[in-house]
Amino acid sequence: MSTFHRAHVQRLLKLLTESGRRRLIAITGPRQTGKTTIARQALATLRSSGIAWRYVAVDAPLGAGPELQPGDTHSWPEFRESSHADGRAFLGQRDTRWLVGIWEQARYAAERSPRGAVLVLDEVQDISDWSRTVKGLWDQDQATDCPLRVVVMGSAPLQLLVGLGERLAGRFLPFPVSHWSLPEMVRAFDCSMDQYLFFGGYPAGAERWDDEDDWRTYIQDGIVQSNVERDILALTRVDKPALLSNLLELGSFYSGQILSFNKMLGQLQDAGNTTTLARYLMLLGGAGLLAGLSKYSPKTHRRRASSPKLNVLNTALMTASSGYSFEEAKADRSFWGRIVESAVGAHLYNTRAPGVSLHYWRRNGLEVDFVLARGPRLTAIEVKTGLRRGAVGGMEEFAKRFKPTRTEIVGTGGVALHEFLSEPASYWLEEEQ
Repeated sequence: MSTFHRAHVQRLLKLLTESGRRRLIAITGPRQTGKTTIARQALATLRSSGIAWRYVAVDAPLGAGPELQPGDTHSWPEFRESSHADGRAFLGQRDTRWLVGIWEQARYAAERSPRGAVLVLDEVQDISDWSRTVKGLWDQDQATDCPLRVVVMGSAPLQLLVGLGERLAGRFLPFPVSHWSLPEMVRAFDCSMDQYLFFGGYPAGAERWDDEDDWRTYIQDGIVQSNVERDILALTRVDKPALLSNLLELGSFYSGQILSFNKMLGQLQDAGNTTTLARYLMLLGGAGLLAGLSKYSPKTHRRRASSPKLNVLNTALMTASSGYSFEEAKADRSFWGRIVESAVGAHLYNTRAPGVSLHYWRRNGLEVDFVLARGPRLTAIEVKTGLRRGAVGGMEEFAKRFKPTRTEIVGTGGVALHEFLSEPASYWLEEEQ
């Protein structure tokens, strides 16, 4: 794990070293997907490039100070947690005035370093009204042609993107980081296909696979609770927090199944109304936890009015709360089939490129598990896990009605599961060779 680099590292390194127009880089993605590791690995590679850098964890304890590039600290003024650049005292927290002080120190280093400097602000959303301050500072840098590159990071993608979208439009480059794929987990941890399906794509969870109780605690406390409490409830208005938590639990149980909002209301206490549920489902999707896929239709309003197909975005969320052990899950063919289908759905959702949407389709008892759409291109995907391929009536009916660009069976009688999970969603939208 310590020597494994995701492809994101090289992409980030290229952005930090290329010449030409500078833009804010916004690294966003679900908690525990390795965003900080990606940034640190890219920064470590800058040591011989003549570019100074500073990594600042906004949520670190006061007094911890920033992390400086080894061997290049002469480029940076002495860091003092106790005062701002203009001499004013801190108020005991990291606020926008503190951010201004850090930024001005970075400017100082950028002007004195042979190839400028990089400032990384991790968990930047913990600073109230951060985007307004960043906008002003960034515009000043562009006016003076200051050779400073800035990376902002956060585990609350919705909150982070709201700030970027409102005040920093045109100034930032999105850099999304999603859950780990099967090939990445295999290369980093030499895991089997079954291990990936059951334990999911959380790298920090891999060291706990031998102790399933410890692993479940990590998923429930380190992933679910932290995502809900730190990345949704603390940063977004949620009038019914218990409802949001219960919706995630319900969605994990019913992952891979279509469930109308009215049926959800019948199973949730203090359920409110369908509009509230739809919004909470959107929040959970933005946090990388649970998606509600709409029914495919060429007409947008029909998609929005459809019952959602629930799909966890990492199968660990489904299995950790199931009560099954690894061996018990594999022995239950029905449950294991749902895990496989959820893994396919999560993979497609997590690897979508901009402009690609993911749906399901159902009519008169006939169903297609997943439908990828990009403009006029459609790919219908059916997942089969039985010993025999079984009927594909839904696929045939969908093909008659919508003339998809491509159809795929994943699993029995079709593309091998490991092969399918090794290619991004856009690959399966291309015409078959």
